[in-house]
Formats: sequence, C-alpha cells, structure tokens
Amino acid sequence: MSASDTPEVELLALGTMTPVAITRSGAVRGTQSDATSTTGTRFTTLSFKGIPFAQAPINALRWKPPVREIAWEDERDATAHGPICSQNDMMLEAMMGASETVKSEDCLTLNVCTPGLTGKRPVMVWIHGGAFQFGSGSTPWYDGSQFVHNGDVVVVTLNYRLGPLGFLHLEDLFGSEFAGSGNLGVLDQIAALEWVQESIESFGGDASNVTIFGESAGGGSVSTLMGTPAARPGVLFHKVIAQSGAASWGLTRDQATANTQRIIDALGIQAGDVEALRNASVDAIVQASSVLGLETAGATLPFAPVIDGTVLPQSPLEAVREGSARGVALLTGTNLDEMTLFNLIDPALANIDEDGLVMRVSAKFEDAQTLVKQYRGERPDISLSDLWTVMSSDVVFRIPAIRLVEAHLAHGSAHMYLFTWPTPVFGGALKSCHAVEIPFVFNNLEQPGVPIFLGDGPERRDIADRMHAAWIRFAHVNDPGHATIPAWPAYDSDRRATMVIDTQWELQDDPYGSERVLWDTWAG
Repeated sequence: MSASDTPEVELLALGTMTPVAITRSGAVRGTQSDATSTTGTRFTTLSFKGIPFAQAPINALRWKPPVREIAWEDERDATAHGPICSQNDMMLEAMMGASETVKSEDCLTLNVCTPGLTGKRPVMVWIHGGAFQFGSGSTPWYDGSQFVHNGDVVVVTLNYRLGPLGFLHLEDLFGSEFAGSGNLGVLDQIAALEWVQESIESFGGDASNVTIFGESAGGGSVSTLMGTPAARPGVLFHKVIAQSGAASWGLTRDQATANTQRIIDALGIQAGDVEALRNASVDAIVQASSVLGLETAGATLPFAPVIDGTVLPQSPLEAVREGSARGVALLTGTNLDEMTLFNLIDPALANIDEDGLVMRVSAKFEDAQTLVKQYRGERPDISLSDLWTVMSSDVVFRIPAIRLVEAHLAHGSAHMYLFTWPTPVFGGALKSCHAVEIPFVFNNLEQPGVPIFLGDGPERRDIADRMHAAWIRFAHVNDPGHATIPAWPAYDSDRRATMVIDTQWELQDDPYGSERVLWDTWAG
C-alpha cells in the first residue's frame, strides 16, 4: 500500500477529536497523533494503549489460565501503556529503547494502532521476543505507526506472562490443579487473539484477515500457535510471519519439571507445598528463575512452551506436519549470523578448540565429531569461533525454520527469506546478528536505540522500505512479493527458493544447501 491508499477523508474528518472505540467489555478512549512518514508526508494515527484482554493473573489466578476481563461502564482511559509483565532486567531490552517502567503480574493488556475506526483493514498482531523471559509489547521498536500509514493496516501489540509466571510446569510437582501452567504465556497469547476476534472491527480491523508475527521467542510463539489446538489456526489467525524463531523450542515434561525443581529449591519450597508456593512473592519467584540462566543442558531455553499433554498434546512441529495449520499462509526466515549477538557475552569462545566445539555441538547432535568435521570441510578457512557461530546459528535458528516450512508445505503456502545485511557497529563484530532485522520490518530506523544497533548509513533506508513493504503485502494478500524486489516464489522442497535480503535483494535456490543437508538426520 502507499500513502495514496490511506483513507484521507476519514482521517481529516476526525480533526482533533479524542477517539473512542467500543471493545467487547466497554468503551476505551485513546489518542490521535500526527506524524511524518518515511516519505515525508504527514499522517494521523489513532492509538489505544493498556487495554485489558484478561483479568489480572494475581492471587488465586496466579499460575491459572487467563480469565476474561471484567466489563466496565464508563469510558476507560487507554492513553498509556500498562505495566510490563514481571521479569528480570535484560541488556538488550534497554538497547531497544525500553525505558524504566512498572513491572507487575497485572500485565495482560494490549495496544492498538490504527488509521481509523471504520472500514475493514488487515490486522497484524505482534508477539514480542525475549527468550520467553523478557520484553513487552510497548517496546519502542515495535511502534506500529509506519505500518498504519504505509500499509493501511491495524497493528496490535501485547503482553503475555513470562518466565516462571508464564512457563513454569508445576503439575508434576504440585498436582493436577496446575495443569497447563507450563504454557500460560501461550494461553495468554490465545486470549489476546480471542479479544481481537471480538473487538478489532471497532478499531477498523478485519477479524477475518489476521496476521500474527513475531521475532525470536515471538517467532517461536507464532509458529507454536500453528500447532496449538486452542489457538484454532485459520480461525483466530490466518497468516504467520515467524522471524528467527520456529516451533522447535518446546520442552518435555521431564525437562520442564527439572527446571521447576531448581526454582523451588532456590525458593526453599518443597514439592507439593501449594500454600508456600502461592505465598511466595513475585519478586522472589522472578529472582529465583535466574538459577536457570539462559540455557540448560539438553534444551535451548529454560523457559519455553511445554509439551504437557494439556495445552500441547504433541510437539507443535509434529502437529503442523499433520496439518494443524491447514490453509494458513507462512512467511519465515532467519538472519545469517544470528548467534554473534550472544557470542559477545561468551568469553570462553575466544579460546575454543576443536574438542570444545565438539562438546558444544554434542548437546544437540549425537555424532557431533562427524558434523564438525563436515562443517570444517565446507568452511576450511574460518576460525573455530566463527565455525561455532555458523553451526549454532544453524542449529538454533536456520534449520528449525526450514523444518517448519517443510512440515507446512503440504498444507499451506510458505515463503522463506535469509537476512544477510551486516550491521557496522562494534567494528562489524555483530555481522547480521539476531534481532537486527526488527527495525527494518517496522521501518522504525529512528526509534531509540536503533542507530546504536544499526549505525546511520544511508543504505538502511532502502532495505527498510522494501522489507516493510513485503511484510505489508503479505498481510494483505498472503504473498510478500512487490514491485521493488525480485520475484519471490513460494518455497518448495525441490527448488527451496529463498529471498536473500541485503542492500541488494537476490532470490537464491537453497542457499547454504550443502550445510543444510548435513542436518537431514536430525528432526529438530
């Protein structure tokens, strides 16, 4: 869509009035703001913030599935974001412009950004990342204003419970009343999508054309929702954009229970002592979760959706393979050097030897020694630390994305991308790292923290305009192709067409395919 497609008559008619929309539970009062687009034109955005889509999950509702919000009679003030969900601090969130804000268990709110309150526009629902432990829908990088103007879409961002409050599997240690507790964050996302179905038309959105998109844990979330029965793929949402996250990050009950045991040990609580568990303070619970760090043996993340037999009867990837998301359009991809962002805080990597590399790979691949030898054969001239970056980026991000597409091919269309533009900051050490594509997707190059992460080179603008337009077109018509990029055919198992995104866009068939096939014996 272009600026000329924006419903200017409606926007002018609004004047300076305070916008009011009617949700399923009552009226909300938002704000009207004028801004300048990336093309220099002025446009109007209506914003509604901090709208509850569930009751506060506190007291008796802690570690329980979300319960529909209580209706209100008067107009509700929706001019400020609500608290972010309780969490520890994370350096990347500060880099992404997140300011000091209130943290609370009472956090199940969402935000809507729209061009106008009438009409039926595509809806894009963003689910934030952060290792299922950090982040919020109010992070400035996720501001949807450019989508509103350039795409004539309605953008929704949301919070969901995180870490030990959203993904702590309690059932096997505390009883059946906690069934599903390891997937409360997923259920929160579903509750927000149910709110969208019931309320979004009052914000000018089309409930029959909803795209869910997210990055990292957000990408893992949207692809997990493809395989979650309660998410009703094709009903609550119709398209998925999974950026640097796929449906392969689930934990088994045993893995999740082992993590839970470590947390309650840190809290000094015995298994089965429900009263002590309920009486623990939220600060103590969140702090205790730090004993798990960001990685545990045998699992990519200590907090992630749990294949619990309740919310997730089976692996989401296997469900997708069986057709759980039939008819849903998928766009997915990864960044070339995902793991460089995490390697910066890995001091042992500087002195890694081949045995150390094999040990790291063995956590994911049984015949690690053979795999390392094969990768070295493909890239004989790079250092072992760089080889680890390549292999870990593949195992954690690129191969799971390919597995998701392969699982979905028989049931719906899919498009694949590989983002390769290297950020010049920190002497080029980050390369095309994790999260670097987010400001390009949102066309938010001027948001706080973005220049620190991307630099200020002029080439960024063209990448952002093209990528932003591709995501918009996908939301409108299930296809990311548009006039300013090469033809972008759907992915298939023969050609494996992939759009390589850089200063020059290029369609490639099966990029790095010789390394892809090395993982053919691994189902992850």
